[in-house]
Amino acid sequence: MKSSHLDNIPSTPGKFKMEKSQYSHRFRWHYSYLAKLTFWSFVFLGLIFIFFFKSPPSSSPYSSASSIPSDLSRRSLKTSSWGGPIWEKRVRSSAKIRSKTGFSVLVTGAAGFVGTHVSAALKRRGDGVLGLDNFNDYYDPSLKRARQALLERSGIYIVEGDINNAALLKKLFEVIPFTHVMHLAAQAGVRYAMENPSSYIHSNIAGLVNLLEVCKNANPQPAIVWASSSSVYGLNTKVPFSEKDRTDQPASLYAATKKAGEEIAHTYNHIYGLSLTGLRFFTVYGPWGRPDMAYFFFTKDILKGKSIPIFESVNHGTVARDFTYIDDIVKGCLGALDTAEKSTGSGGKKKGPAQLRVFNLGNTSPVPVSDLVSILERLLKVKAKRRVMKLPRNGDVPFTHANISLAQREFGYKPSTDLQTGLKKFVRWYVSYYGSGGKKSDH
Repeated sequence: MKSSHLDNIPSTPGKFKMEKSQYSHRFRWHYSYLAKLTFWSFVFLGLIFIFFFKSPPSSSPYSSASSIPSDLSRRSLKTSSWGGPIWEKRVRSSAKIRSKTGFSVLVTGAAGFVGTHVSAALKRRGDGVLGLDNFNDYYDPSLKRARQALLERSGIYIVEGDINNAALLKKLFEVIPFTHVMHLAAQAGVRYAMENPSSYIHSNIAGLVNLLEVCKNANPQPAIVWASSSSVYGLNTKVPFSEKDRTDQPASLYAATKKAGEEIAHTYNHIYGLSLTGLRFFTVYGPWGRPDMAYFFFTKDILKGKSIPIFESVNHGTVARDFTYIDDIVKGCLGALDTAEKSTGSGGKKKGPAQLRVFNLGNTSPVPVSDLVSILERLLKVKAKRRVMKLPRNGDVPFTHANISLAQREFGYKPSTDLQTGLKKFVRWYVSYYGSGGKKSDH
């Protein structure tokens, strides 16, 4: 607020000498004006306080550009009201365990790509599943709503709220004593971090800490499986990437926040006895995927006759990715969940050593991006308009390649879908959902 009109008031107005009555009249008028202005200023500030600090926080599990408040007000992100007997009944019904050996699982980011598939798989085998998502607009929210409808038909309720809302998380744990948390909510995307860095800190660091704070105080404490990323390997050149390799040279802010998440997980495991398992996903693809991923927007642009960028690394080198089909990722998530040991703390206090793990979940067969495009051309029966470009310095790395021997040994992880087969399933879904013209179909 501008305060230039206050600059003419003496610092000690009581000592201001009045020599003529007109000055006294002016002073009384100015004092009255100042009092009114001060009153309305406090009213205005009070309204700002009520609007910004009393409304439920909203942000991104997946997650345009500077401060967090403006970002949240633009992107989110309304969150629906929660609480009350009807709401609690829906929560309990969704989280009800249907099998003798089932878990009660809170899935954050449940309306996201991986979250939707994992939630459905857990429900199919008899686990109690409750979702949490804020439905932000990092990409088209209507796709998230369609996933939500898909899960609701299976009896899965997604609470609309944010992982930074501690009151909501505490309430969920009061209603349901979750045995496990599958934490998949995050601000995704490597390149978007250059445009909106604050959203990554808000979701991937602050959101994770908020969730762990609630989990550490829960009784019983849940075992937690959460999504890290293959991006933590950063600028490493040794392949395939192994969990024992260094992860201290991230190439993007996204990667840095995921690396920070792994260190935060270590801290909460060490101090509070939380059982934590991090999963480093390698380029997940498949039906109901993310529109910001190359295979997705390549399909869209090829069908629309638009040119697509094919990046090449230094000296015309090949850019390759360890593309991993969603069903294989889901198997890995469930394997990690099934082998997660119980947390050892109670009421925020550690009672003994707790499990701390990290696993690569990839396909172990890197494929050049140019080959990905060739497969899409055959499946779509359309020739792509390729535009070869140098790999920009926006956080992307030339290649990824997973060593999955640890996950194989610990819970039998064995990917079984090659890129040709996986893309065929994706294209079938894409054409069914959007139509061959790339627009959303009515059904």
